[in-house]
Amino acid sequence: MSSVFAVTMAEFGFNKGHQNEAINYMRFARSKRAIRLKTIDSCFEDLKDSRLVDETFTVDEVRDMLDGLQLVVRGEVETELINTAHTNVLLLRQLFSQAEKFYLHLQTDISELENRELLEQVAEFEKTEFKNLNKTNQEISKPKLAPLNEGGGVSELLNKEISRLQEENDKLKGRLRTLETQAMGVLDEKTKAERALKDLHKVQGEQQEITSLEDTVAALQEDYQKSLSVNAASQRDLQDNLVSAKHDLLRVQEQLALAEKELDRKFQQTSAYRNMKEILTKKNEQIKDIRKRLSKYESDE
Repeated sequence: MSSVFAVTMAEFGFNKGHQNEAINYMRFARSKRAIRLKTIDSCFEDLKDSRLVDETFTVDEVRDMLDGLQLVVRGEVETELINTAHTNVLLLRQLFSQAEKFYLHLQTDISELENRELLEQVAEFEKTEFKNLNKTNQEISKPKLAPLNEGGGVSELLNKEISRLQEENDKLKGRLRTLETQAMGVLDEKTKAERALKDLHKVQGEQQEITSLEDTVAALQEDYQKSLSVNAASQRDLQDNLVSAKHDLLRVQEQLALAEKELDRKFQQTSAYRNMKEILTKKNEQIKDIRKRLSKYESDE
């Protein structure tokens, strides 16, 4: 263990047992982080294997690939962050439960969680501790000569079991890649379906606009037909009125003619008319007599 972290743990008030618990938790968090990073790396590898098959791509295709990769990586990171937060809550629950058994009331200072100096010390300890741990694991994993007294039976069984487990692990990795590829395909289909849905909504909006225009045109045509009907009715009324006026005019003219005749007849029956007629008759006879005389004089000459 490094001296830096030993001093830091002493400042924290950790004894040897607490230090082991801290190391176990850091080992647990480190393993979870490594698994999540491998998952993210596999997302990029799957994208390379499944989508990067052509030499050239359009801008829309690159954008689609990056959008899909962004969703997958975002989901992985968000899942890890949520899982880390929930794991920390469970850890605090254990600590609080143990403290309550001894009638202790623990309190937390959230501001200390962002203490850069302490975080750097923890990071330095993690680097040193797991560096030494890796060296120890490498020394343990170095091949050794098999004991002569084993006869190869137990070692052979262990090797077979290790081979079987490795094959199953490879199969599971291949299945995981297949599932991730299928997930990417489903994600692409989802993106295409969303675009198709947007296009459908756009077409439906345009269709609604066309329907509205058709309704407006139909209403205008109906108003126009009504106007034509009203105009036709008005024209019929005018024609009827005109015919009626002509009939009235003819009747009035006829009545005037009859009135004139009646007036004529009545005027002829008056004494003035008779006197005038007698005078005119006498004048006509005088004129005829004068003409006769004149004609005699003309013949004599």
